[in-house]
Amino acid sequence: MIYTKKGDDGTTSLVGGTRVKKYDIRVQAYGEIDELVSLLGYITTLIKSDDRKSELIVIQNKLFVCESIVACESQEILEKMDTILDVDITYLEKKIDNMTEELPPLKQFIIPSGSQTACLLHVARTKCRKCERLCVEVADKFGLNPNVLSYLNRLSDYLFTYARFVMREKHRPERFWK
Repeated sequence: MIYTKKGDDGTTSLVGGTRVKKYDIRVQAYGEIDELVSLLGYITTLIKSDDRKSELIVIQNKLFVCESIVACESQEILEKMDTILDVDITYLEKKIDNMTEELPPLKQFIIPSGSQTACLLHVARTKCRKCERLCVEVADKFGLNPNVLSYLNRLSDYLFTYARFVMREKHRPERFWK
């Protein structure tokens, strides 16, 4: 059954069972990450490249790992769960580096425009930054695997670079802030 009615009082359970208010910073953080996962899913429907779709699916799965880490209250449980590793961050860095090799150097701020997919990637980038800010607060208040913060930081760079790459693929000029 999809409904339990347990959240009708404005609370939800963390991984470990503790009930917290739905406005708890951990709930806000993993909720924002969940929105990012959904946005990336939508973006995959607009992409023709199977390789790029696969990349985004890998990222969606890693973001679910981030969500579960943020939602977990117990170090004992955390040790049994999947985590974000250095290799996950390196994966994003390699993808960024590969796309950057094909892009002109960036000398000005970009104003998102010119392509629905590129603009949605910029929306995902800004959503990712919000996730990162909330996770910084979670880290300050409750502690958090620092790789979650690094992953989100690198992911926003990936999404920015990918948006630029889409514009290049579509042979559309980037619009710059003047």
